[in-house]
Amino acid sequence: MIPSDHFVRFYNEVFKALEELGHEHLVAYWRELGRLQTLELAEMFRAGGLEACRQYWERIVGEENCQADLTLTDDYFELRMHRCPSLSKVLDNDAGSCELYCDHCMGWVEPVMAAAGLHAVCDMESRGEPHCAFRVYTDPEKARAYERQAQLPARPYL
Repeated sequence: MIPSDHFVRFYNEVFKALEELGHEHLVAYWRELGRLQTLELAEMFRAGGLEACRQYWERIVGEENCQADLTLTDDYFELRMHRCPSLSKVLDNDAGSCELYCDHCMGWVEPVMAAAGLHAVCDMESRGEPHCAFRVYTDPEKARAYERQAQLPARPYL
């Protein structure tokens, strides 16, 4: 099994290579990741709603050693990443980071949430600092309102 330090750096290089071929290649890759994740997760999120999102990301935070807070309200689930281990590893890399590295999260999450009838928004806040705020809403209007006030909304498919 490849260590996570190497995997993240490999992933970063794949993103850079695809972007060099043309942005549409990187977007196609993210769409495929989203399609595969949809097969695995959409039904769980559809059935369990925001609580299922909280449970899933609670496990991810532990497995990936994230410094993050999870919040569940009646309106949304939020993952507030204080130190993303993935981007931190990419930034600690003499090969340089893919400018769009952080977009891969919403690249796979957005199709999963759409298939589950939920609405995800990520405020990346910065492309060069390993923190962000990610929310999932049941109400599309509330998701759009959150996105309008976001500092740097993730829009991987644009």
